[in-house]
Amino acid sequence: MWRRGVTILLVLVLLYGGVVHVYQLATSGWPPCAWAPPWLAAYFTALTALDPLAAFLLWRRKPTGAYLAAAVLVTDALANAYATYVLLDPAPLARLAQAVISALALLAVAAAPALRRRPAP
Repeated sequence: MWRRGVTILLVLVLLYGGVVHVYQLATSGWPPCAWAPPWLAAYFTALTALDPLAAFLLWRRKPTGAYLAAAVLVTDALANAYATYVLLDPAPLARLAQAVISALALLAVAAAPALRRRPAP
């Protein structure tokens, strides 16, 4: 039962992330994330596709879905930490968001082996 809850949580988080990145691309113009170094802007742009792909694979119970979801969340947490604490002046909300994405990344890493081999419902 906990696997289903974790799966649903991670899928919703990844879909939300994908929507946020699409919104940022649509509203910030080109180049996206002009404040960020090119490698970081490219990564955040790539999340536009990686977030929904990981959500889809996780939802479809593909073995790679759990690991891709974990990889996306861990690298997103690291990228956000760099942006928040190195490039920008961290506001309280940014610090909270960073803590949440880091906690979700840890959850995804811890749950990935069990989610990968879960039985079909």
